[in-house]
Parts: sequence; structure tokens; C-alpha cells
Amino acid sequence: MEIQGCVAIVTGANRGIGEAFVRVLIQEGAAKVYAGARDPASARHLEEAYPGKVVAVALDVSRLEQIQAAAAACPDVSVVVNNAGAFTNRLLIGADDMSGAREEMEVNYFGPVAMARAFAPALKANGGGAILNVLSVGGMVAAPNMGGYSPSKFAMRAAGTCIRAELAEQGTTVTSLIVGSVDTRMAAHVKGSKEAPEDIARAAMRGITRGTDEIDTDRFAIESRAALARDPKGLERQMARMLKVKDISTGR
Repeated sequence: MEIQGCVAIVTGANRGIGEAFVRVLIQEGAAKVYAGARDPASARHLEEAYPGKVVAVALDVSRLEQIQAAAAACPDVSVVVNNAGAFTNRLLIGADDMSGAREEMEVNYFGPVAMARAFAPALKANGGGAILNVLSVGGMVAAPNMGGYSPSKFAMRAAGTCIRAELAEQGTTVTSLIVGSVDTRMAAHVKGSKEAPEDIARAAMRGITRGTDEIDTDRFAIESRAALARDPKGLERQMARMLKVKDISTGR
């Protein structure tokens, strides 16, 4: 499908990669973008920047009723960008409780699955369309220092494969975006080189125009995949050492 003239909905659209998706979609010719955010007021600046083309929508992906309400209010959607994410920065065993891991699974896994279920009928009615799941290198390489975040991204990567198979007959493509180090608030604790969110969004546009199953959106993602193929056990040991360091980009 083409970006020109499409109607998209982006979760977590008020900042970071989500905001970049909204801006790049409009720049690439999207007719309308629904900017989903827990607080719609936090996305008003996008409505003001693109009057008539961006519509802020109340959308907390951990609340099924809001997902269903958004699907009912946005029947013209042909592209779903599952961007909203949670990272609580807690360990699986070392944390005081499992609340962080549960939140990460709720937002990073159950939320995107619920979005796909809710919007599948609209995508079918509008010609098939596309689903883009914003994942992470942490969904390709297990990162022990990222607690429940990495397992939640692994789970969503697998779910994307399942959803792709289920929606193939209706012509819906499902793309997993493997994202590395990006200059966002969620990655503020990471030092070293970071990609601009807009560059990630532009790389992801291939998922819409080409229907690519999986895209490494940046250099860190590409290098991580190569390291995984070259020496998986060595990379596992390297990731384990990250438990004892603060800077996950440089290992110091």
C-alpha cells in the first residue's frame, strides 16, 4: 500500500518515536493521523502543527475499553502503528515485586495485540492496510538488565508472526520494527550515540510501502543482529555483564 492518502493511528503519539511517526506520516502524504495518547491534551501541539490532519485521541493501550472506543471512533484507519511502550527499569528477580514486569507485558504485549484485534475489521474494510509494531533490539537479544521489558518485546515479536499469518487473507501486512538506541525520554539513561526519532520513523515507512516483515531501523539494531548471528553465546555473556554496568551502550 501507499502512504499517500492513508489514514493512520499511532499509539504513544505525544512524544518520542510516536510523535516522529505522526510528523513523518503527514510529511509523506498521509491524509489523516489519529494521535493516540493517555492524555489527549499532550498531543494538542500536533493538532496545532497539522490542522485538519492530526486528531488527538484518548488511548491508553492498557485499557481495553479505550482501545475499543478508539476503533469505533476511527473506522477509516488503514495503518496501525503500535508504538506505546513501557520500561520500568526493574530486574526480574532483583525487583521487590513483579509489578514492573506486569506493566511492561500489559503495555508492550497485550496492548498491541488488543489493538490488532480491535482494528483488524477496519483494516479489512479499508483494503487490508498495515500494522507496524515498534519493538526493540531487546526483543531479539535477551537483555537481563532490562527485566520484564526484553521478554515483553520477545513476546510481541512472536505475536507479530502469528498475527501476520491470521490476517494474511485479508491483505493486512504486519511489520516488526527492531529499534536500537534512540534519542527519547525512555532512553535517557543510555549514554553514547543515539538515532533521531524521525530517522527511525522514516526507516519504518518501508514496512508500509513494501510490506516488509521485519526491519532493523538503525545501526545498533543491524550490528546487534550481526553479533547474534556470529556468536550468540558470546553476545549472551556480554548482555549478562550489563547487569553490573550503568551504561548499556558502551559497557562502562
